[in-house]
Amino acid sequence: MGGVVQNWDDLRLFLAVARARSLSGAGKVLRLDPATLGRRVARLEKTLNAALFVKSPQGYALTGVGEQLLERAEAAEQAMRLATAGVRAPNEELSGQVRIGAPDGAANFLLPQVSAALAQDHPALDIQIVALPRVFNLSRREADMAIAVSAPDTGRLMVQKVTSYKLHLAAAETYLEGHPEVQGVADLKEHRIVGYIPDMIFDRELDYLADLGLGRVAVASNSVSVQSQMIRQGAGIGVVHDFALPFLPGVRRILSDNVHLERAFYLIRHADDRTNQRLSQFAELLSAALRSEVARLEAKA
Repeated sequence: MGGVVQNWDDLRLFLAVARARSLSGAGKVLRLDPATLGRRVARLEKTLNAALFVKSPQGYALTGVGEQLLERAEAAEQAMRLATAGVRAPNEELSGQVRIGAPDGAANFLLPQVSAALAQDHPALDIQIVALPRVFNLSRREADMAIAVSAPDTGRLMVQKVTSYKLHLAAAETYLEGHPEVQGVADLKEHRIVGYIPDMIFDRELDYLADLGLGRVAVASNSVSVQSQMIRQGAGIGVVHDFALPFLPGVRRILSDNVHLERAFYLIRHADDRTNQRLSQFAELLSAALRSEVARLEAKA
């Protein structure tokens, strides 16, 4: 790129065309005539001395230079959003429906408390939690946003790391009292293991037991909350989220010095929702509440 963009408004127009992939689509978002928008794009290309789009009957596709500018423009947009995030009216209330897709561990042990608090602060807000042990497809609009345990590397998505969380091996006292003492990882082969159904692990970050060299899972479920209840009932030893332990009386961590895992939750939104202030505000509140709840529960574990 040969020139320098001096006007944020030019980048805003560029982002709209890049996302809509047409002048008419971007014009509807910006409320600008497509012809005017086309002249503005042409002026920007002249400023940069580079073609940003390949025009065809199918629409506007980004060139290599356009892809570079898109990455930088989105970073600038994110910086501006963060800079102004705290200047909203403190008592501004949210309304309408927000649907969140979440893995069932977060949905069962974190989101009930978080949703209750958000609903109390925003009485006109309808919060829907879709708990499924799989990756959500935001492109199909299955949800407005999703919580995931790994950051996707494909698709037109906004990805934000929310918080890290810890996991440990755990078992019910009733199970441990009736079985040989577990002094090291090697002893686990002499015990029943609770975990995921191997061919139903939907995210590589959930394949905890493979790292421990444990091939056989004697008692299994595709649901982490079901696994937790199996462990509570004395079915065997398994990996448990630290934030779930306060909900599992009679279950305690074992081999804490030998086995300690850490994972993270990511909040994922569709790129087309960048300018949706209502969803952006909700995403900020949700992220802050999740961080606080994970910290609170882990301190009690």
